[in-house]
Amino acid sequence: MNVLFVCSQGMSSEIAVQALLQEATKQGIEMKVKAVSTQEFSEEIMNGYTCALIAPQIKHRFKLLKEQANDVNVPCEMIEPMAYSPLGGPKLLKQVQAFV
Repeated sequence: MNVLFVCSQGMSSEIAVQALLQEATKQGIEMKVKAVSTQEFSEEIMNGYTCALIAPQIKHRFKLLKEQANDVNVPCEMIEPMAYSPLGGPKLLKQVQAFV
């Protein structure tokens, strides 16, 4: 699985990214995750992702980002606020697995 995380600057997602990768590894699931800023999204989404997950703090940009993802047939969803944390790995993995 190849997952794209999107947040305001592409850095604040690192804690959630690590939680997701840790849970995937724990369950024996091969996964790549890249975190980008909203400014990088339109170009990056074209690189063959399984899904795109949008950080809760940029929900005001969700409609636009979802439209861009839909244009290249990449599922795009908001990350649940409770999953956007160091303990959110299991919830994030479940969210990603719903796309495959």
